[in-house]
Amino acid sequence: MARLRRIALWVAGTALAIFALDQLGIPVHEWIDELFRKLGEIPAWAIVVGVILQTATTALAALAWFGILRASPLGGVNYRIVLASYATAVALNSFLPANIGTWVMLLMFTALFAGATFPMMLSGIVVQKIPFTVFNLALYLYLFLSVAGSFSVKLGFLADHTGLVVGILVGGVFLIVFLTRIFRKKLEGLREQVVDGGAVLRSPRRFLIDVVAPSLGSYLARLAIVGVFLAAYGIPATFHDIATVTASNSISNTFSATPGGVGVTQALNSVALAGSTDSATATAYSISQQLVTSAWNVVFAVVMVSWVFGWRGGKDLVETSYTDAKAKSREMRERHKRRAPAPDQP
Repeated sequence: MARLRRIALWVAGTALAIFALDQLGIPVHEWIDELFRKLGEIPAWAIVVGVILQTATTALAALAWFGILRASPLGGVNYRIVLASYATAVALNSFLPANIGTWVMLLMFTALFAGATFPMMLSGIVVQKIPFTVFNLALYLYLFLSVAGSFSVKLGFLADHTGLVVGILVGGVFLIVFLTRIFRKKLEGLREQVVDGGAVLRSPRRFLIDVVAPSLGSYLARLAIVGVFLAAYGIPATFHDIATVTASNSISNTFSATPGGVGVTQALNSVALAGSTDSATATAYSISQQLVTSAWNVVFAVVMVSWVFGWRGGKDLVETSYTDAKAKSREMRERHKRRAPAPDQP
């Protein structure tokens, strides 16, 4: 009886929250209606396979984080905790701007693991980004080389502007050396923490097995999700189309300040698929994939947080980390503004 009462309270509370958000101008009800309408357009097999692949994407990326944290001198590192924290970040990034979910995850790690500091976690995220950056660069290189004539055009530009290119490279190296000399003393106290966060790099073999391998699996699962939803909408799921869409998604997530890159993602996907389908189909595909994966990210995160921390403890932890993440993000922006020169200064 107590369990049924709890379920009834959950349903009533959820309905009340949706109603309150709608009254505040946040169209949650419309979003849910759109989700179920889009789900009706997608074959059931695509939804099931897409959910499985999205779970694998999150779980394998969390496994890479687990490898990074386990190599550091932290205490109490547990894969379930890492997975719940990473799933929270993925879910929050689905509907919050500026990747604030990532900040929440870093602060959750700082609160959950003995000896963890924020600089250490920032160092860890740099290490975690290394494989994905390499994979993305390989994908961009493939697209660069696969476009007819692009290689000769780009090399022709380099040949015609050799002095400019060399000057930019030399200037970049000089700037890095100059900044390193300036900030060396200021960062002296943080060096040990930064080194601890990237401790997995001390062993190339361990880095390849514990970080690169699961990251590659996560990346391949992400590519497979694109292929599944393309096929569901009758769009040729060729490697070129999958690579083009993945590259456009990466660009929209990097440079867009909208929650989940909404709008920007659809526009870039339409351009990327211009040679394979019409704009309406490309947009419908893009919206459906984003709705399904985002909805599942939220469900998966809620399940993991409730399982690992308990509903009350997990809710309090995420809320506290979210508040701290906003404060930390605002603090860093204000610090950057104070350091930036005034408009009338050189």
